[in-house]
Amino acid sequence: MNAIDIAARRQPTAGQLALARRIAQPLPPEERSIRHVPASAYTCPARYAAERAAIFDRMPQILCPSALLPSAGMAVAHDATGRPLLVTRDKNGIARVFLNVCRHRGTRLVEGSEPQCAARLVCPYHAWTYALSGDLLALPRPDTFPELDKQAMGLTELPSMEAGGVIWFAPEAPADFSDCDALAADLFAMGLDTHVLFRRRMHQVKANWKLVMDAFLESYHVTRLHAQTIGRFFKDGVTAGDLIGPHQRSAVGRAEEMESIDLCDMTALRRAVTFAYQLLPGALIIPSPDYFNIMVLFPQAHDLTLVEDFMLIPEEPQTDKAREHWERSWRLLDEGVFAAEDFRAAELGQQGLQSGAVSQLTLGTLETGIARYHEAVEHALRLGG
Repeated sequence: MNAIDIAARRQPTAGQLALARRIAQPLPPEERSIRHVPASAYTCPARYAAERAAIFDRMPQILCPSALLPSAGMAVAHDATGRPLLVTRDKNGIARVFLNVCRHRGTRLVEGSEPQCAARLVCPYHAWTYALSGDLLALPRPDTFPELDKQAMGLTELPSMEAGGVIWFAPEAPADFSDCDALAADLFAMGLDTHVLFRRRMHQVKANWKLVMDAFLESYHVTRLHAQTIGRFFKDGVTAGDLIGPHQRSAVGRAEEMESIDLCDMTALRRAVTFAYQLLPGALIIPSPDYFNIMVLFPQAHDLTLVEDFMLIPEEPQTDKAREHWERSWRLLDEGVFAAEDFRAAELGQQGLQSGAVSQLTLGTLETGIARYHEAVEHALRLGG
């Protein structure tokens, strides 16, 4: 049985089904009024510094899809969090996250940003050698390090978890991954864990990280901003959302199609309902009917965000025709919908808010996801402050 068949046999979770059924229902009373978010939430450098310290430097967060390291004996360096990280998959297939730092003199172990196959990691300075599990295996001239405890000199490991086709890590211990487990159940139900990586790209967006996230928290813009790309595939304003811990799950559906399908059939459900996951602190998982985009946000300043976009597909393309099919989808989403439309809109919004012309954002009933997300950010700030 191939990956496509495995994914097709999985059933939606109870939460996915409940959210899908809510699409055609009236809005609850708490979502029937205009809401506001202060412009300073996007423009204040002090506010950004507080968010970095209380949220990004403490909370568990997605680092990359499992498919970035598809086989045992692989490693990839990762610098976008502001710390030199190293993600490995050891000989037993276990994914781990370390600081990319030799324990001898602090030298960076792995350079570049592309995954590499490696049975072990060798420091380029003095050739201290580590297993992908982080253990110190060997060092030249061990006689010159009398009484060195090799077991105490392994790589510095950070808390991490792999589930549902995604690798999470936490910047510090102890780490609570319980909310990640709940999300992983949804991702497993959609078969993310069986998908392979097709393309990845890092974007530099000159906007606050929450402005980037905002575009994926509401459906009000879809048929308008995306009129020339994907807007025609969506019914205006038919949406629902809920929370998984601090994370949001949303669904946009075509009510007329949902009436005639078996919602327990995951393949049919994904063709009628577009789910999206907006994770705190900053990641997006967007399942299309037959592939996934995962975007991870790495704030660099109050007005600058790195966004890494991953596209995962059911299986490796077997023909040139199949490869071109996925290339078209990649160009449509990554270059068109995301870069040219969503990210550009975020940059234009940052420019406008920085001018001081608008003191607060006014949110209608199709934009309640933004208000909920900002409430989650405020809550995390209070907990981490």
